Formats: sequence, structure tokens, C-alpha cells
Amino acid sequence: MNILLILVPIITIIISATIAVKKRLSGVSAKKAFRYNAIAFLVVLTMLVVFAVGSFAAGSDSSDAAPAQTTTASEQAAETTGEEAQQSSTGFDKGMAYLAAGLSTGLAGIGGGIAVAAGAPAAIGAVSEDPKAFGKAIIFVALGESIALYGVVISILVLPR
Repeated sequence: MNILLILVPIITIIISATIAVKKRLSGVSAKKAFRYNAIAFLVVLTMLVVFAVGSFAAGSDSSDAAPAQTTTASEQAAETTGEEAQQSSTGFDKGMAYLAAGLSTGLAGIGGGIAVAAGAPAAIGAVSEDPKAFGKAIIFVALGESIALYGVVISILVLPR
């Protein structure tokens, strides 16, 4: 199952890129090619989440079938106070943390790219008309780039230790 989680996105990216290039060369507009790639991305993301949750569910069934063990008095006391539940985290918790970290970095990167794509040409145009406006113009480009850095910081904070 782990190899499937690696191969599916790679194969889908290669196929969608190939189809998008073929459509673009055949005269289809760039907006339609972008829409196709966005849909393919959402399908792959949904498949990865389904596979990850499915592999977690399959792993939890095998742990339920384990034979019952005797517990000592200290283990029973730890279970009643809930300390054991606070100290350990399941694979599902770690998986969701990694998913959240990836989404925060990815979506912040996409947002930062959109911001820079809108701000940088305007800054170049303003600087070409008035070179004194360089300081003000570069601030807008830097603000767009900082969005991606905020996403990376949030993903570092979310990652399990």
C-alpha cells in the first residue's frame, strides 16, 4: 500500500502534464488546460486521503485482534488517569499532522505565487516609470513572498515531535 501512495501521484502528474501539453499544442486555451490540471490535482489529493485513511483502518483491525494481556496495578492507574493517552499519539494523529503540514505549505505556496504573479509586474512597471518608487514597489513583492514563508512556519509548528 505504501508504494501505491508514492506511485499514484507521480503517474497522475506525468499523465496530466502530458495531456495538458498536448491540449495546449493542439490550440486549446491555457485556462482549459489549467482547469484540467486543477481537477486532476483534486482527484489525486482525494485518492491519497482515501488510501491513507484506508491503510489506517486496515492497520487498526490487526491491533484489535491481539490477545488480551494482563495489566499491573500501575498500568491500570495510568489508564484511569489518562496519562497514557496524553503521552502517546496514534499513527492517525501523525498522519493528519503531516497532511496538515503539507496542505499549509502547499496552499501558502500557491497563494504566494499568485500574489507575486500579480504584484511583480506592477512593481516593474512602476519602477520603469519612476526609479524612486523601487523601495515601495519591492515591499509589495516581498509581502507576497512572505505568505509562503508563513505557511512553512505553520507546517513546522504542526509537525509532530
